Amino acid sequence: MEVINVIGRRKTAVARIYMSEGSGKITINKRDLNDYFPTGTLQYIATQSFICTDTVAKYDVKVNLDGGGIKGQAEAMRLAIARALVQINEEYRPLLKADGLMRRDPRMVERKKPGQPKARKKFQFSKR
Repeated sequence: MEVINVIGRRKTAVARIYMSEGSGKITINKRDLNDYFPTGTLQYIATQSFICTDTVAKYDVKVNLDGGGIKGQAEAMRLAIARALVQINEEYRPLLKADGLMRRDPRMVERKKPGQPKARKKFQFSKR
């Protein structure tokens, strides 16, 4: 199996992954998974695609994460891994789709408008 290169996004976080067959080693920005994502919740989110398809410790993953916050990065990585698994085996698609792992979350921060302090907030109105 050759190296599979896939991208995943969430908010402003971008995850570029390189997946190949191996022993299950996950490296994120040249750091171990447990170092980069300190909490168990984030580690679970990042590896949820492997857990769903019972492919834990079958693939080595090298990840370049950029932008966003730590949770957005974990979710971007989850989407990228799900897309790579579908490229490897098309039979994983229904399993991943049922858990909602094949959908990119489209919610983004709304832009700030001119003449307002924030996106929706308005300056205080004074009648007189």
